[in-house]
Amino acid sequence: MTTTAQNTAAPTAVVGKLSRLDQFLPLWIGLAMAAGLLLGRLIPGLNAALDSVKVGGISLPIALGLLVMMYPVLAKVRYDRLDTVTGDRRLMISSLVLNWVVGPAVMFALAWIFLPDQPAYRTGLIIVGLARCIAMVIIWNDLACGDREAAAVLVALNSIFQVLAFGLLGWFYLSVLPGWLHLTGAALHVSGWDIARNVLIFLGIPLLAGYLTRRFGEKARGRAWYEAKFLPKIGPAALYGLLFTIVILFALQGDAITSRPLDVARIALPLLAYFAIMWAGSYALGKAIGLTYERTTTLAFTAAGNNFELAIAVAIGTFGVTSGQALAGVVGPLIEVPVLVALVYVSLALRQRLFAGRTR
Repeated sequence: MTTTAQNTAAPTAVVGKLSRLDQFLPLWIGLAMAAGLLLGRLIPGLNAALDSVKVGGISLPIALGLLVMMYPVLAKVRYDRLDTVTGDRRLMISSLVLNWVVGPAVMFALAWIFLPDQPAYRTGLIIVGLARCIAMVIIWNDLACGDREAAAVLVALNSIFQVLAFGLLGWFYLSVLPGWLHLTGAALHVSGWDIARNVLIFLGIPLLAGYLTRRFGEKARGRAWYEAKFLPKIGPAALYGLLFTIVILFALQGDAITSRPLDVARIALPLLAYFAIMWAGSYALGKAIGLTYERTTTLAFTAAGNNFELAIAVAIGTFGVTSGQALAGVVGPLIEVPVLVALVYVSLALRQRLFAGRTR
């Protein structure tokens, strides 16, 4: 077999190692989004019923879906190897800069470039840019064969900074910076405790459950049993939780999305640009500073993803459920989910081309 043929076959072989469910993930996600939109439009009162009980300001069904989605992946983390991640200063510093300096600035610039005449949508997009990912990025990273331990550490780091910096950065990007640039801004008032509560619920609970499961599972039956028998049994639950979450999320917001298609298209353009810039730029940076494929992939997905659950909750709590800011938050996952799924396959295809022979 020629070198060219080998290079062509390698990405296919990597994708072929994914389970049947994973290989057809774009199809399942597309069907889940369509099902949610149809449910929201066709069943009167469904939105009110789904949103009647909340956890941390988020609908209880979505909360349950997020917890089910994150637990299996966090149960896979080798917690005894986390010190190898925290000792990688290139990865840690790069992630902090990309997430808390570059990401919000890029979204701010794109929001003003694409939506100069739509202050509500613009504000909603800026809020999305401030909400760094702590949930679904775990799934994308795992599907792309990224470093699970690194993802766990970076997500935890994002969570800490989210509690400390979200409100401050919201004030800066929506009030201070527009004033410096002689632009018209809008103040954002958000409770630090509300953010901390979301982090504790949607990261703290599955993280603790995953850690305890591995610790006691290995202690009772050994690592070989845990890795070979237990993890394969619970693994599919992560994707089932993801699909369930998408159905419920789009059922809740389906009317807002389908009733304003032109507005959705305008909001989608800066989001597409944002995900492309952040993912490609982070991936290139990881390669340039000498990270392995696994950690480059983790760096790219943690920098490109956003915590749309938090963004939607903040937008609704601050500006109202029917506001333009809330619609911009809702459009976030409509664009992010299929784009980042596509980037999973891009990442796998680049693995052999750019990182042949290099592992963690």
